[in-house]
Amino acid sequence: MEYELNRAEIPQHIAIIMDGNGRWAQQRGLSRSAGHAAGVDAVRRITEECVRLGVKYLTLYTFSTENWNRPQEEVAALMQLLLDRMDLSLFMDNNVRFRMIGGLERLSQPVQDCITLFEKETAGNTRMTAVVAMNYSSRWELTETMREAVKLAAKGELTADDISEDYVSSHLQTRFMPDPDLLIRTGGELRISNYLLWQCAYSEFYFCETYWPDFMPADLHKAIAVYQKRQRRFGLTEEQVENNGGRLK
Repeated sequence: MEYELNRAEIPQHIAIIMDGNGRWAQQRGLSRSAGHAAGVDAVRRITEECVRLGVKYLTLYTFSTENWNRPQEEVAALMQLLLDRMDLSLFMDNNVRFRMIGGLERLSQPVQDCITLFEKETAGNTRMTAVVAMNYSSRWELTETMREAVKLAAKGELTADDISEDYVSSHLQTRFMPDPDLLIRTGGELRISNYLLWQCAYSEFYFCETYWPDFMPADLHKAIAVYQKRQRRFGLTEEQVENNGGRLK
């Protein structure tokens, strides 16, 4: 099914929880690692489609701080998969800048080196920014922000009056980009799993049953079409939004 999209109302920032790789593999009698490998193919096609549609920021929840608790062999296979399948040409050919949010220090040195290389090589790309949330969780991010604020306060460089919503936003890992307009979760689960909690305060949520390896451009179009039918109010009434010309950004 094709969906008519208003190109003037494409969400500028889409965040995705790429769920269902393991279950996709288990349904086919494959290892969970095979599901993660199939998920990499979905990353490529959805990244390219977001570029084509004019999305400016795409943030992908790749590995959470809680995922370290998974079986060691699965974690090791996923880290190796990142090294084997991360493709610089995806970003260079599509003029996409690569960024990472999360704790780099806990990742293996080869993975750290790969991420650093990709960020350096793509720094001048301007069409879209693709953000990988790796060793990331929102509670970790907020905790780190609070710790830094306490350190500054102890030095006399920060007071309670200095702390505002803008202060918090400007000291999060995501400070270089706007908050997500649309959050998509695949795989049928109805939660956001410690992902961009502060940033998604006014995001539109879209949940679908499709496992991430099966998520196609048509599925992305459906999510955007649903988003475009919603009225974003940001605490205002429907009448206030309508009087202001409809959808608020």
